[in-house]
Order: sequence, then structure tokens, then C-alpha cells
Amino acid sequence: MPEPEPEALGELLDERDHLINLAFRMLGSMNDAEDVVQQTYVRWFQLSDAERAAIERPRAWLTTVASRICLNILDSARVRRERYVGEWLPEPLPSFAASGVSDAAGAAGAPAVDPLDRITLDDSVSMALLVVLESLTPAERVAFVLHEVFGVPFAEIAEIVGRSPEATRQLASSARRHIRDLRTRPTDASEHARLVTAFRLACESGDLDTLVGILDPEVTSVSDGGGKVRAALSPVVGADNVARFLLGILRKATDITVEERDVNGEPGLVVRRGAQVVGIIALGTDRGRIREVWIVMNPDKLEAWNR
Repeated sequence: MPEPEPEALGELLDERDHLINLAFRMLGSMNDAEDVVQQTYVRWFQLSDAERAAIERPRAWLTTVASRICLNILDSARVRRERYVGEWLPEPLPSFAASGVSDAAGAAGAPAVDPLDRITLDDSVSMALLVVLESLTPAERVAFVLHEVFGVPFAEIAEIVGRSPEATRQLASSARRHIRDLRTRPTDASEHARLVTAFRLACESGDLDTLVGILDPEVTSVSDGGGKVRAALSPVVGADNVARFLLGILRKATDITVEERDVNGEPGLVVRRGAQVVGIIALGTDRGRIREVWIVMNPDKLEAWNR
């Protein structure tokens, strides 16, 4: 198979940022997103020179292929999630990444770049949105991410999801309504940060009344241990229940520390045992209260935090 010209190869690999951002928003997993990007490039290089030359917009072609792979993964994810031990949460991302992790670009002779360095941390990767995206159908999620986040026209999305442009528009509209109904209203950034600090201090002091006071009466706590570590297998609901659950864990885990760090681009909490990150806590806030507590402890989802 003839190798593409170096300049053309460089331009092609420059699309990795776009593809990794797209795939992560669709799948909520960096490992899955990286696999999608690798598969997409494999399919490109399997084309003949004539087939590649006939593609007028390589980015559009790569986006289409990556999106179709994501759609297939999402279709099979429901079966995989049924076998998952306990609750499944999206992967939490740090706001920095150590360099030096090899990828396809590195294999092609370019400097090695950590895939996390390619992720744009904005509201579209917030834990609150990623959790709600999990409740959409695969086609709704693909249509929403492509159109609302990346501005792909409905005519192009229709070819990916196998629907008419009008049906695809309805998919995106249905996704928007679902997200509006389920997602908490984004809290002012400073207020969110204040609540994260108040949550940490109340947990550290063991102050039940203060913790209950900053939790919404209908707050839900979801833990993801993936069967790898001990975690609540079902959501805990209600301010008093959640507060007692959290403080009970902290009373037993006397060897951990909790620090404030950005999680998926907004203030959250990192739980350490010594130098090892053993948990990430993201909070969903609404109207001055904490409405959701998401606790990720599955070590497979904490690799980026322990590099």
C-alpha cells in the first residue's frame, strides 16, 4: 500500500484532535474514543490512492466513519452495561495531562501526545451532560453531538444514522428536550465552586447538619466501582441518606485525603490514598444546592489521574 505524502499525512493526523473530541463526547470513555480514532485511520489507509483522491473533504469522511463506529459501539454498549457491576459513569477527565503517551501520530514519527491533551474541556464534556447523554438512544446521542456540538448539517448526519434529514432533525430535537428535562440548570461558576468547597469542608469535619443543608432534598449519589473496588451498587437518594452514606465512608477511610481539582473542566474533588488517586467526585448543582453526587472509583477510569 503506497504511503501518503508527508504533508498530506500531517494534515490528516491533524484531524485527530477533532476526532478524539467527537468520539469522547459520544462514548464518555477515553479508551473507547482512542479505539474509534485508530479504527477510523485504519479504514482511511485501507483505501486505494484513487479512492482517497476522490474524497473532496477528508474531515467530513473521517467524521462520518468515526461517527458510524461510535454508533455501533453505542448500540452494543447497552448489552455490555447490563454485565457491568453496579452503576456506570462516564470517565472523569483532569484539566491537565502528562505528555509522552504514544499514539498513532507518535508511531508515524510525530511527537508523542497524550490523547487527553487533545480534549477541549468545555460544557459539552461536563459530567452533568455526559450522564444525561447516557440516557439517550444511540441515534439521538450521535445526532445531538454532531449537530449541537460540532455543527454538522442534518443532511450529513442523516447518512450516518440511516434516517432522512427530517427524521434526523427530530432525533436532535428529541435529544434536546430530553436533556432539558433531565439536566440540572448550570449553576454560576463561582456558586458551583463555593458549593464544592462547602461540600468538602462538611465532609472533612463530619458535620451532618451542614452537609444536609447544602444537599438538595432529592439529591442522588451514584458510585462507580466497576466491580474492581467496593462501591454502592445502587443510587442513594435523599439528603439525609446521602449525607450519612458519605460520612459513614469517610469515618472508615481514615487514610484518605480530599482536594479540590477541576473535573471535566469544572470544580470537583480528588480523593487520594497517599499519592494514589482512588476516587473522583463530581457534583451537579442547581439553585444553590447539590443535586447530584457522582463518585468514580473504578481504577480503569482513573488511569489519567495517576500518570
